[in-house]
Amino acid sequence: IAEAKAHIESIAPATSAPSYDNVLWELEEASERVSRFARLIAFMESVESTPEWQKVHAQLQPEFSAFFSSIPLNEGLYRRLCALAHSSEVEKWDAVRRRHLQKNLEFFRIHGAGLDAASKARLIEIDRELAKLTAEFGSNVVEASAAFELVIEEEARLSGLPESAKTYARQRAKERGQEGYRFGLEEPLVFALLRYAEDESLRRVIWLAHQSRAKQKNLPLIERILELRMEKARLLGKKDFAELVGWDRMLKGGEQALSFLSGLESRMRPLMERERLELERFAREHGCPSLKAWDIAFWSERLRKRLYDFDEEALRPYFEAGRVLEGAFEIAHHLFGLRFVQVSGFPTWHPDVLVYEAHDEERGLLGYAYVDLFPRENKRSGAWMSPLLIGGPRPYASFVPHVAAVVANLSPPSTEGVALLLHEEVETLFHEIGHLVHQLLSQVPIPSLAGTNVAWDFVELPSQFFENFAWEPEALQGFARHYQNGEPISLELIARKRKARFFRAATAHMRQIGYAILDLELHRGARPKEGEGIDGLARRILSAFVPFEIPAEEAMVASFLHLFADPVGYAAGYYSYKWAEVLEADVWNRFAEEGILSQALGRAFRRAILERGDTAEPMELFIDFLGRPPRIDALVERLDKNAQERVP
Repeated sequence: IAEAKAHIESIAPATSAPSYDNVLWELEEASERVSRFARLIAFMESVESTPEWQKVHAQLQPEFSAFFSSIPLNEGLYRRLCALAHSSEVEKWDAVRRRHLQKNLEFFRIHGAGLDAASKARLIEIDRELAKLTAEFGSNVVEASAAFELVIEEEARLSGLPESAKTYARQRAKERGQEGYRFGLEEPLVFALLRYAEDESLRRVIWLAHQSRAKQKNLPLIERILELRMEKARLLGKKDFAELVGWDRMLKGGEQALSFLSGLESRMRPLMERERLELERFAREHGCPSLKAWDIAFWSERLRKRLYDFDEEALRPYFEAGRVLEGAFEIAHHLFGLRFVQVSGFPTWHPDVLVYEAHDEERGLLGYAYVDLFPRENKRSGAWMSPLLIGGPRPYASFVPHVAAVVANLSPPSTEGVALLLHEEVETLFHEIGHLVHQLLSQVPIPSLAGTNVAWDFVELPSQFFENFAWEPEALQGFARHYQNGEPISLELIARKRKARFFRAATAHMRQIGYAILDLELHRGARPKEGEGIDGLARRILSAFVPFEIPAEEAMVASFLHLFADPVGYAAGYYSYKWAEVLEADVWNRFAEEGILSQALGRAFRRAILERGDTAEPMELFIDFLGRPPRIDALVERLDKNAQERVP
């Protein structure tokens, strides 16, 4: 940080004529070096969240934050940028360099370049505190997850649970020297209990524990984080945080995002209501007069099995984790020319972690990918892709290989060493491979514009696009083989799964819309009523989007990592998942028409979108591929069509 500050100070007062090399590129190099270390520290704390790493992360996050906050507040540097913008040299630049200058000028203006000295100092204080609090928020969730345990001694209480889940729980107990079955808050076990356990009391315990993680510690942090984000927005001349962060997104600010979500909600609500009545009627007929929050997954699974004669567990033998990963890599190779080769001898943070080289047919080595698939107690929940080193061509050096990591919490290996996945976990893995492909294929020479450094509501397009291959027979038959005899998955089994694909889809969509609206409301100034608390406010907002009464003990917002485990993250941007679905549905329609494994189309998608990062406005990249702007109705039409076809 000290070296980077000195580097930046050497740019600011320079007396020579400003140029791309001595201003923009020097700034890029100085800031990217610190960015790389900040990404690595945050990443290690997420995959190996020990007290030691938590301490390192907590100490350094405020320092990193203060450093990045100070850049747009440097008056000499801002004057230098403005002088460069008005120089005749800019006319000779290519579009990427002009984009680089434009983005920096916008960043400086939106982040306080015009503030007075006292306001600049306060802005740095705010960013330091936000970095500290959000790091603490994430660590609290990991600690709370690791601290919970539920030990069941009588196997009879686990009636309905798949053998794979019981085996894993027995293994977890044995590791602790315990008798019986040990359940923590690892997602595969949580979802297995909620979906299959016939004992309602078990479902209740695990649901409440999962939905109230870190409640005591994190609810006060949320209130302070929201307060600081609002203060920051108003200090920078914006009415709220949603408007502040919206400058660099396809949907600018909270109003456009809320309007988009409102349109989706109006189409989804009647469908969700139909699904609610159908599930309630089915549950009543089978002895459950009133559905509680922890009953939904259980009775949904039973209804799905009744309607489609389909058991999710029947697919597991065909989805061995290693073969699924290789299948995703093979699709990336076929479509985009990206080949993955497993390598050994690299240091990793855990023995489970695999390392791959990524090669391009034309350019050779593009980078390296770490893959960390299974849950651990000191590892954050969820799944994500992290760019650890942003590579690509460089203006004044040879090609720099990318380094990225795919992290997930999938069903772990059994005692036999075989990890068999649920189909939804296959979909999750494909999603993250989509992000990985986006990063590795980047051919942008400027790190801050490369790979997944794109508008927050554009970044999910490649990942959600890639999920589709987990549903297509043509793709599945290439890798979905029985782990014991190698027999390929049958078309009949795929057809039954596809028929159930959009079972209760409106309910799932409404839940995500609810999360997105909660996010926007919190970041546009909504605050609890008298005696309500931030968790009460969240329950009040979310209650309109779920088909059950939310218990008073619930505090999902206290573990909402997307919003509060990063100084910005998905804050005021959670709607991006829904917006990306609109883009993805439109893009997928073209693949469905011309061939889902069309190499020509895959290469066109690579050239138009995957290689280009943030070198042009996202809408321009989208139009380059489809030849027109996105059709908002693409998603609605897909949902309406599948809602009509849902009845078996």
